[in-house]
Amino acid sequence: MPPSAYTASPTTAKMPIAAMMRGPGPAKYGLPSCLGHEHHDIRKGKSPAFSFGRRVVTNASNHSPGPAYMVPARMTRRGGDGAPAYSLHGRTSMAKPLCTPAPGHYAPERKSTTKVSGYSFGMRTRRFNHDSTPAPNNYNIPSCVGSGVGARSSAPAYSMTGRSKIGSFHEDLRNTPGPGSYKTIVPAVYKYKSPAYSMNARNYLPSDNTQKPGPGTYKPEKVINHKAIAPKFSFGVRHSEYMALMPACRE
Repeated sequence: MPPSAYTASPTTAKMPIAAMMRGPGPAKYGLPSCLGHEHHDIRKGKSPAFSFGRRVVTNASNHSPGPAYMVPARMTRRGGDGAPAYSLHGRTSMAKPLCTPAPGHYAPERKSTTKVSGYSFGMRTRRFNHDSTPAPNNYNIPSCVGSGVGARSSAPAYSMTGRSKIGSFHEDLRNTPGPGSYKTIVPAVYKYKSPAYSMNARNYLPSDNTQKPGPGTYKPEKVINHKAIAPKFSFGVRHSEYMALMPACRE
């Protein structure tokens, strides 16, 4: 074989790519715990830890009474509370029966030595027989009701005349007026008139009367009349994970 067939080409070192390096996952790392006293993370501070003491061995010869014995309520750890205490004494025997009078035996109105003032109605004197003052019903005041009130001003008075049967609906019941015969008075005649409004005729803007196509008339998908082919869209290709995307520069 010719010597040129054994010519070796020099190799160049390739730069490391981060995508080619597969490192361990987050669960691979085992950090020391921050709880407890043993195997604690030396980089973290520890809080004070407390534990229960050991049980002290009691003396088997101790036979003190339990909480079943009765302690007085007024007894404290320093002795009695010092509050006054009272008790009921026995009933003493009476030498003689009690003769105290009842409330109905007293008569204080009879105990007074002086005479109590008393009052009574006196007799009618004679001078009242000659009194000629008239009683209230002797006065005759003219009435103020109606038209004849004398010098006083009176309100207008009205009266109703008798119903005449001549020419009325009693002669012919067909002449009885119905509900439509009465004319309704407009409230604006005897009350305040409310503002009245009216509607003006509709004004049309000057426009063109030609027929315009609606939105459904247009077909934008048919663009082959002025283009070679209609536009088409598709998904992009999958790029390699070793490819670095460079930001585009904008002026």
